[in-house]
Amino acid sequence: MSETALRRSRRRRTSVLAATAAGIIATTTLIAVGTLFAHAAESSPVGFASLNGGTSGGSSSTTVTVTTASALKSALSSSTSQTVRVSGLISISGMYSVASNKTVIGVGSGSGITGGGLNLSGVRNIIIRNLRFTNAGDDSINVQSSTTNVWIDHNDLSNGYDGLIDIKRGSDFITVSWNRLHNHDKSMLLGHSDDNASEDTGHLRVTYVHNWFEGTGQRHPRVRFANPVHVLNNYYSNIGSYGVASTENAGVFVERNYFENVANPTVTQTGDSDSGNLKVLNNYKVNSGTEQVRNGASVAAIPYSYTPESNNTVKATVQAGAGTGKI
Repeated sequence: MSETALRRSRRRRTSVLAATAAGIIATTTLIAVGTLFAHAAESSPVGFASLNGGTSGGSSSTTVTVTTASALKSALSSSTSQTVRVSGLISISGMYSVASNKTVIGVGSGSGITGGGLNLSGVRNIIIRNLRFTNAGDDSINVQSSTTNVWIDHNDLSNGYDGLIDIKRGSDFITVSWNRLHNHDKSMLLGHSDDNASEDTGHLRVTYVHNWFEGTGQRHPRVRFANPVHVLNNYYSNIGSYGVASTENAGVFVERNYFENVANPTVTQTGDSDSGNLKVLNNYKVNSGTEQVRNGASVAAIPYSYTPESNNTVKATVQAGAGTGKI
């Protein structure tokens, strides 16, 4: 082969190798990004909301789109199994009751509720997805009075008066996933008072997975009596007081979360409550303090199958997938 032909051959091989490498990099990038969003788009809940018959929400064949407070209130309280599509940011006053067998879902990334919140009391099979909640006069979402099978997923919650997502009074089989919480202090209460053991013991089983707690103060969650509670693959950034609290003999499993700038990732006592039980596994910490643990053997086994994400990838996954506009 002549020297000129040899140089041409080398250039062709170099071009092919470069194109191949670029293709591999592009494909890998697409796979990585696709994986992040694939994780963020479950069609059904993981964790406790998948038990006890599962959580399917309202009928998808019966759908109503609401744009006003009066239409929203009527649709939510209807006895019909249906999907309620919230279009726009609707201003309400007080707490609107949600009947059983409802899917309440926002249209696009900016729809939701301002000024008030949703109350789930003594009902079952509710899905709340893709909604903005802001400036609630009380709780943004209140789950109480033995409500069961609730999936709260891909919402954006901020600036409420009390809790952003409070679960109490014997409610059970609930999953809280892919929500973004910010500009707030007391985020998520699980069990409302120290003197409610008779109603709450054996209940309040909740999975918190892939949520983003961004600059919030405390209660991520704050747990009483429940055992087990599963806190899995959440991202905590710049937390003011503490991450997760277990009190009143609760059993909380804090697994493979990502704590960044969190002085107290987990605590086993807060307020006037007695201590709770808490075990940890493979949490990832950046500029964060030591986790408190207590009586790990007393934390009940997680009763469902799941595939945890590696702790060091949780930040990127949650930042890409949590909040509205991601389903």
